[in-house]
Amino acid sequence: MDAAVDVSQETGLAGESGAAKIQERLQKRHQTRIEDAERRKEAKESQSVAEEKGEYFSSAFNTERESIEELLSSCSGADRAVVTQRLEEATAKTLQLQKFLNDSMMFLKQYDLRQAQAALQKLQTSITETREEAMPKKKFAFRSRTKAADKVSTPDTPSPDAESGVTTVDGAAASEQTCFSNMENDRLTKTAEEIQKRDVLLTHLTNCKVRLFGSPSTLHLKHIDSCEILCGPVSSSVFIDQCKNTTLAFPCQQLRTHNTTDTQVYLHVTSRAIIEDCRGVSVAPFTWSYPTLEEDFKVSGLDQDRNNWSQVDDFNWLAAGTPSPNWTVIPEEDRKTSWDP
Repeated sequence: MDAAVDVSQETGLAGESGAAKIQERLQKRHQTRIEDAERRKEAKESQSVAEEKGEYFSSAFNTERESIEELLSSCSGADRAVVTQRLEEATAKTLQLQKFLNDSMMFLKQYDLRQAQAALQKLQTSITETREEAMPKKKFAFRSRTKAADKVSTPDTPSPDAESGVTTVDGAAASEQTCFSNMENDRLTKTAEEIQKRDVLLTHLTNCKVRLFGSPSTLHLKHIDSCEILCGPVSSSVFIDQCKNTTLAFPCQQLRTHNTTDTQVYLHVTSRAIIEDCRGVSVAPFTWSYPTLEEDFKVSGLDQDRNNWSQVDDFNWLAAGTPSPNWTVIPEEDRKTSWDP
């Protein structure tokens, strides 16, 4: 009799245990459903927020872009002082627009990002063209340095600014731009004081070594052949066109490269680099160093911890999932780590 009671009790306990396990499984299944529903809700809300942010960015970006374009259009026919003021305002607004784009990159679609980058490049080009049209340069004074002594390249009549290496416009110092042009087989240097927060233009250089210290506002390279060009942190954009057989090194916010072949770029860039109509471009992290580099990074406002040197968008290569054949990463063993002074 006792044995029968024990069996009955064990059966009851087993039944209770089984029911408890079933109840536990049901609760877990219900909890899983709730969590899945929450995840779907969060994903939907996140997508909605991203779309709202994208719409806000597009509206705000285009409004500011149109404002800058109107500012540049108003330079036509204005006197020199007014043009200078408006160009300074347009440059400042463009830099702020670049920062707005950089801060919005995380939620922008690739197409929208590329459109915005292209619009910024167009603005930079318009600013340069407006400046050149409204304030044409009649005289240029260049300074180059060698280990032995300074050499000066000047027009037929030396200008008073030749010793300072400052570009002159109608006999006056042009604070907004400095440049080297039409030089060959030379060593060229600009100090931080000469280029700080200015636009720097290098054009028609062949077999030259260029060292640019400090933090320029923008850097334009055009028609460069077989050169080595090293530059301190560029606070906004670097524009390269018609460059070949050259080694470059610079930090910047944005890089746009056109019609360039067989060129190495040692790069620190806080957005994504863009190439177009290029081949044989290779990239590696920025490795040039000089005593005031850290100070120049602070002046530029660039984030030293954010470097997208290997993130290159090729506008001529649209095959998704297949790497562009027009650019490569320089293997570590082939990267240059030391540079001549």
